[in-house]
Amino acid sequence: MNDLLVRLGVDGWRPVLASLVLPPVPFLLAILVGARLMFRRRLLAWLLIFVSCLGLWFGSTMAAADALRHWLLPPERALSPSEIAELKKAPHTTIVILGGGREPLAPEYGVSDLAPLSLDRLRYALWLGRETSLPVMYSGGIGHGGGGGPTEAEIAARVAERDFGRPLRWQEAESRDTRENALRSVAFLRTQGIERIVVVTHAYHMPRAMRNFERAVQTSGAPPGSIRLVAAPMHAQPSSRRRLIDYLPTRVGNYDTQLVLHEWLALLIGA
Repeated sequence: MNDLLVRLGVDGWRPVLASLVLPPVPFLLAILVGARLMFRRRLLAWLLIFVSCLGLWFGSTMAAADALRHWLLPPERALSPSEIAELKKAPHTTIVILGGGREPLAPEYGVSDLAPLSLDRLRYALWLGRETSLPVMYSGGIGHGGGGGPTEAEIAARVAERDFGRPLRWQEAESRDTRENALRSVAFLRTQGIERIVVVTHAYHMPRAMRNFERAVQTSGAPPGSIRLVAAPMHAQPSSRRRLIDYLPTRVGNYDTQLVLHEWLALLIGA
């Protein structure tokens, strides 16, 4: 499906399409349909309204977000100390950060800034680079419908040097999404003789990121096994015991549920 959107030249509409098919829009539409049926098929109408209300409630809870994360996305775990120690001895290796959004203008700074997700990834990758002495690359341009201004990679380079005191080795500033992150990063790093790529992104995003990097390696023309991929996920939280508050709607619950369903939908269409 994603390849079809790309061939048709309408891949920039994916954020709009995602907004229409992800909660709460489907539940709100079902409530409207139920209201329309109220005078003809009362039982079906109430059923639609009841199920939709339940969907809106549980779709905004941490319990639903955690359950969906473990059902729909393969579980990820953080790199262990021994794996980090092994990376210290790995030649021809680099760390690649996948962009997660930008703010064209942060009024408090008077300049552009990284979105919170991007800043989280940059911070972890720079820490990992310090621990392993590996070079760090940031991959991210301007997302679909993102408008003008500096790219994510340009902003990340400024933040890395000024705020963390650790300059990036490379920047990839043309990609608009995860698929292009992988294609452009692999193509560039091949020219640098890199044989191992450590992919840094959040755990919920890692399954899609690794699938795209695997495809990029396969289509790059590199001999089989010449480029290895290492997943370095962030915020890989194990399932925990439920608390009462986890079943109550919260802003964080709604946000996490949206992230999980967005990634699952992207996996389904091959984005």
